[in-house]
Amino acid sequence: MTMAMDASWRNWLQENLARGCSVESVVESMIRGGFDKDAAATAVRAFLAGEIPDSSRYEYDTCPVSPDRVIHAHDRVIYSVLRVEQPQLIQFGNVLSAEECDQVIELSEGKLQRSTIIDPDTGHPEIIRNRSSEGTYFQLSETPLIDRLDRRISALMNWPLENGEGLQILRYGVGGEYRPHFDYFPPDQPGHAAHIARGGQRTATLVIYLNDVEGGGDTVFPEAGISISPRKGHAVYFRYFNNLGQLDPRTKHAGAPVLAGEKWIMTKWMRRYRRAG
Repeated sequence: MTMAMDASWRNWLQENLARGCSVESVVESMIRGGFDKDAAATAVRAFLAGEIPDSSRYEYDTCPVSPDRVIHAHDRVIYSVLRVEQPQLIQFGNVLSAEECDQVIELSEGKLQRSTIIDPDTGHPEIIRNRSSEGTYFQLSETPLIDRLDRRISALMNWPLENGEGLQILRYGVGGEYRPHFDYFPPDQPGHAAHIARGGQRTATLVIYLNDVEGGGDTVFPEAGISISPRKGHAVYFRYFNNLGQLDPRTKHAGAPVLAGEKWIMTKWMRRYRRAG
């Protein structure tokens, strides 16, 4: 029997994914409830991806981040320096201390590898010319320092700690750049299905600058005409997934080429749901 995905089923699906149920267990429950096997799997994938008709205009709803100029985030007072409504973007100051920035760089230096992207067709990591950097990851709360930063960032972004990906650290040398891209997973690209299945779509990003860059290295939003210059301890937040499940194309962004010195950043991506595994 084939059933339609009505509001009650959608609410049930959201509740179960939000509390960490696996995609497989949700699909099995839907089949027991009368859904065709293929229809159930397709419905769950579409729901996780936040798919809507491409013609739908992105609607800007209330941002989860506090509107206050001064935000008490876990263990630190952080300042809102700049706010943009479309796209939803906030520049913060005092997110990390200078000492914390140096400590993160020191922890990362011996672990760096050439950065990759997710191939949109296969879902596998791939090295490309568009992204010329070295990087590494930390698991959630991997060390006492990383635990403190994860909790601070979760409080600042006002999103559950367990919904976050591990912190990514990147280093760009002279000429290093990351050409225009989206941080969310475009749902029409088959290689992203497996990543969306573990925690749903990405919802927002926080990029933290770990050093002052001698020249270049701005974070540029070409669709919005915005450019953020790196400053040690500062950060830029941007949100691209609203409560309707829409994705904001105006959050396409790039890391401009480093012209002098080097650029170190730390990135946090938040997901729609608790990440499984």
